[in-house]
Amino acid sequence: MQSITLLGATGSIGVSTLDVLTRHPERFSVYALTAHASVELLAKQCLRWAPARAVVGTASAAGELQSLLRAANLRTEVSYGEAALCEVASSPECDTVMAAIVGAAGLAPTLAAARAGKKVLLANKEALVMSGQLFIDAALQSNAILLPIDSEHNAVFQCLPHAFDRAKPSPGVEKILLTASGGPFLHRDVQTLHTVTPEEAVAHPKWVMGRKISVDSATMMNKGLEVIEAHWLFNTPPHRIEVVIHPQSVIHSMVSYVDGSVLAQLGNPDMRTPIAHALGYPERIASGVATLDLTSIGALTFQAPDMQRFPCLKLAYDALTAGNTAPAILNAANEVAVAAFLAGRIGFRMIDQIIDKVLNQVSVVAFHDVESLLVQDQLARMHANAFINQ
Repeated sequence: MQSITLLGATGSIGVSTLDVLTRHPERFSVYALTAHASVELLAKQCLRWAPARAVVGTASAAGELQSLLRAANLRTEVSYGEAALCEVASSPECDTVMAAIVGAAGLAPTLAAARAGKKVLLANKEALVMSGQLFIDAALQSNAILLPIDSEHNAVFQCLPHAFDRAKPSPGVEKILLTASGGPFLHRDVQTLHTVTPEEAVAHPKWVMGRKISVDSATMMNKGLEVIEAHWLFNTPPHRIEVVIHPQSVIHSMVSYVDGSVLAQLGNPDMRTPIAHALGYPERIASGVATLDLTSIGALTFQAPDMQRFPCLKLAYDALTAGNTAPAILNAANEVAVAAFLAGRIGFRMIDQIIDKVLNQVSVVAFHDVESLLVQDQLARMHANAFINQ
């Protein structure tokens, strides 16, 4: 039986993960559940799974959760803060860590899990985007098992040779093809994008996601971050990672080989599929997702992304090419800009402009530890907020 620590239990990935676990009570137990501020939902999850540990973001949230659990006579130990997240991610009491905290906040606990040699199910792309080789080295040195949860990277992983080794390029692979739905504004007049509202931006046509990730999908920054993540996950240079818009979201990604073969992974757009794949790996377990019916879909279409419509995608490629702290700067500026957009402080087309300004303002430097990386992260956030305030 695998003992699971679920970082980000109340988000969409966390909820989907618990749904898959419910289908396999003989295979999985829950050691720890964490959330930032969704105390009521976390309390309900604790009552269902009776974890040994629960972690929240603040002392006040911890007090509220403790009261709810005591009223239910549940003995779950409640704690809060980053140090507690790292504790439950690296604890010898758990085998597997689902890393589903959104954004830079997930870096420290996800890295702690990798350093502890856990089976790490990586749904937090920002951790790898920010720390790059530092994260990969930690996983290799500890013999951690790193399995991607993003539907695109999980699809690529399934299409690679079984002898896939992150320490060296996969033999015979020509390029990786990451598919993208194109989001809600694929066919909208570019001249009208400045009027996009937060409600329109979070209304994804295919996937059920959190608000921040939904905006990233609308700008295609999400795909840009996935390009950077694919570079590190699969030891593949940027020029061999291609983005293809596929509105039906049936093909989740592909791998092109030197002999002309292209392998693809297909499925209904439901995150429980990659979650179940990673939880059961190397076996296959039921996910609760309906079998794909190709005859009802009828046609699968593809097109190249328009960089004028999706400038954030180009910015991500540029940051990956620049290397060092550039991806971390990109991610930090994007997080601040998206939060400002969702709060109604800036317009939709200001997101890429803010990111571009920050990338040009903050110096890209080499880093060898998390501390120096986080200094650049905070510097980028400071500049992004300054531009927004102006």
